[in-house]
Amino acid sequence: MKLYYTPGACSLASHIALREAKIPFTAERVDLKTKTTASGIDFQSVTGKGYVPALMLDDGEIVTENLAVLDYIASLTPVLGIDGENSRTRQLEMLAYISTELHKSFKPFFTGGSESDNSKAGAYVTRRMQYLADGVSDDFLFGERPSVADFYLLVTMRWADRFGVDVPPPLATVRDLLEARPAVQAAMRAEGMG
Repeated sequence: MKLYYTPGACSLASHIALREAKIPFTAERVDLKTKTTASGIDFQSVTGKGYVPALMLDDGEIVTENLAVLDYIASLTPVLGIDGENSRTRQLEMLAYISTELHKSFKPFFTGGSESDNSKAGAYVTRRMQYLADGVSDDFLFGERPSVADFYLLVTMRWADRFGVDVPPPLATVRDLLEARPAVQAAMRAEGMG
């Protein structure tokens, strides 16, 4: 497998999940401005969408969209999923929430939004994170071990820290536990992040 990523982008969640699952893979950095990879390939020849993550499977098939990539990795490594009735549905529900309610809400920060737009987006993100914080009763979103949803949430919490958006204390605790994990540290080092 090969993961196409951009440092600090949502592809970090997939990078962490692959390392946590101990799935053999290679990684190639993508410059999203020039749409070229570290080896000089036109990234749009990999995926016409032009954004990360893109996961090239061993047969050459490409999986895109962070939610789908994370679901695929969890399907290979059930320990990164969650337990219980309707577990896959619940995990997809959480991934969709993180994607649509958190991830997309950071757009003004990344696209040069006005101070007012950024303030509104930050308040919205904090309210949406509070919904998740209210449901945390253990170390992670779904219990004592992290799932792929936790890794995606971590990325959005790192963005929140970067842009001065408040992260509710229960989620800050989840963030700290995640950042202490060897797979998270290894992925961040590999992407050149402190």
